[in-house]
Amino acid sequence: MKAFTAAILLVSLISFLGCTTTQKGAAIGTVAGAGLGALIGSQTGSTGTGAAIGAAVGGISGAVIGEKMDTKFCPVCGRHYTSDVKFCPVDGAELKPIQK
Repeated sequence: MKAFTAAILLVSLISFLGCTTTQKGAAIGTVAGAGLGALIGSQTGSTGTGAAIGAAVGGISGAVIGEKMDTKFCPVCGRHYTSDVKFCPVDGAELKPIQK
């Protein structure tokens, strides 16, 4: 239980720092997946294996969801780009965040 509490505190700390949405999604997904995997794995006596598999799946899923949430678009051509791109490579216009 101490490890779970430490993981929750770590995720909380990460969410308040200057991380991207993708990184936050990956961190939250990893912790949630590890917790769920540990619960499922404990039913078969493989708590550690379940936690590891859950953390991997949760981390990847969280990163994908975070990436989709953190996109920008070009007001000229309408193409979508990730948050790390500042200007449209096609026409040079400054990218705008997508309003959610």
